[in-house]
Amino acid sequence: MAAGKGAVKALVSSSDNKLIISAHQDHKIRVWKIEDVSKFHRQITHLATLPTLSDRALRLLVPKSRIQVRRHKKCTWIHHVDSVSALALSTDETLLYSVSWDRTLKVWRMTDFKCLESIANAHDDAINAIALSDDGHVYTASSDTRIRVWSRQESDSKTHSLVDTLEKHDSGVNALALTGDGMVLYSGGSDGSILVWTNEGGGRMAAVGALRGHSKSILCLDVVVELVFSGSADKTVRIWGGVGRSYSCLAVLEGHKGPVKCIAAAYDHNSSANTSNALKTCLLYSGSLDSDIKVWKIFLPF
Repeated sequence: MAAGKGAVKALVSSSDNKLIISAHQDHKIRVWKIEDVSKFHRQITHLATLPTLSDRALRLLVPKSRIQVRRHKKCTWIHHVDSVSALALSTDETLLYSVSWDRTLKVWRMTDFKCLESIANAHDDAINAIALSDDGHVYTASSDTRIRVWSRQESDSKTHSLVDTLEKHDSGVNALALTGDGMVLYSGGSDGSILVWTNEGGGRMAAVGALRGHSKSILCLDVVVELVFSGSADKTVRIWGGVGRSYSCLAVLEGHKGPVKCIAAAYDHNSSANTSNALKTCLLYSGSLDSDIKVWKIFLPF
């Protein structure tokens, strides 16, 4: 499928795999519909581009909707004006969150793809990553070295307020990953370090440790139960294990010829799990700027 003029920066899919949403360097977000044409063939069609034409037309009628984005340029507040760097869907999949190098955090309604909210200057520099917890907290990471925590206001479910700023990184933050229960947050920095944060309640996080071993920037993170996976500009993937303040590097995966830009890990449900002595495994997918995607089988130590 033709995905637009700009490079694809991020992807997210609905839980039923009927929608794929892509973020682009051309400042747009595109929604794609997946339909089963036959048993062996799926058709992908373009459903919408955000902001939608109807949403833009509505905003143009309201003078206050236009804001200054550059010295000699104005546009409506629903537009991203730089690369859209990351996307996330709320747990109930009613809201889509987008962040951009334009330093904004935007919230979109999935039923009609209308932009509900835009937080201008959510950070002081480009926003690189976003993560959502099941309790509704939103974590954004930026080149300004900070992670910010946002929460939906009880009085108005359409708006979010800042509840915490995490400032332990000494370099730009490129990647975030949350454990399934939302109790531990991992953040990867441009200095090659991964910080570990534990949830103290109310979206507030405390730094409890650091994972060090990569020689260049952390570009991506993922978590499967007790394992943390990190991809780096040093062309390697590392696997970390541990809890609390005690972590160790369990393995270094080498083979990529370029920076590892994205990873995804999941349980291998076809690993003979029904046998009593079967080893549990997970599959790790790593994508690199060398244009290769590698698939790794990881034998879990628990």
